[in-house]
Amino acid sequence: MNKRGRIVKQLSNDYFVEVEGETIVCKPRGKFRKLGLTPFVGDFVIIDYENHYLLEIEKRRNELIRPSVANVDQVVIVTSVEIPTFSSNLLDKLLVTIEYHRIVPIICFTKLDLVSESERERIEKYKQYYRKIGYQVYDNTDASLTEIFANKVTVFAGQSGAGKSTLLNRLDETLNLKTGEVSVALGRGRHTTRYVELIPILGGLIADTPGFSSLDLQEMSKEDIRDNFIEFNEYRHLCRYQDCMHRNEEDCEIKRRVQTGEILESRYENYLKFIDSKN
Repeated sequence: MNKRGRIVKQLSNDYFVEVEGETIVCKPRGKFRKLGLTPFVGDFVIIDYENHYLLEIEKRRNELIRPSVANVDQVVIVTSVEIPTFSSNLLDKLLVTIEYHRIVPIICFTKLDLVSESERERIEKYKQYYRKIGYQVYDNTDASLTEIFANKVTVFAGQSGAGKSTLLNRLDETLNLKTGEVSVALGRGRHTTRYVELIPILGGLIADTPGFSSLDLQEMSKEDIRDNFIEFNEYRHLCRYQDCMHRNEEDCEIKRRVQTGEILESRYENYLKFIDSKN
């Protein structure tokens, strides 16, 4: 008998599929490997219910490769401001990647209690800018953060040590997810999350995923990167050239808006670094 379900957890070659209120541990058929298909947590699948095999993966709405999750509604980018220190480069890289995959990004700053008043003021300017261009921005103490998860599949992403598991534990004290100390010497955390799992909390499903400290833009072209800096799209029609890359071209409206402060300078500098990495 074949049944439809959703993969909610993966451990090695075991896929935990939720089917009609129960969880079935399934193995993938060999055809997936032959076809170059890898089941992801979040996939809707058809299984052989009696023999516990994955038979078919339904078409995905979207997917993330790192972490490997499919059919995601939103990604909460957990952004530490101290230990590890705030990186606008990593934040912007995550934002442009998530935008590229047509998933809603949400920014959550953590560890604001560990920095000085002047540093909090600097971070506040970043928060205000990202809100201005259309992103939802929170810090880890915002009570309203609990309201964004209902009926959504949410991925938590960010550097190792940024506080993802700690934040999840705060949102739902029954989780008791393992957290790790941050190495002062390395400025990053030990990887405490070893696999991807969809956890039912706050009326939705949240993926606790392995942390990472690097991310490449390999699958994106220079034009993809440009088009997913969302505030650029508001002004680019005013550039002299329709295909302007906002670098060396004359009469570039994006460069002018950077000079006037309407576009955050760090955003533009990160954009240049990202497109230069494609050479």
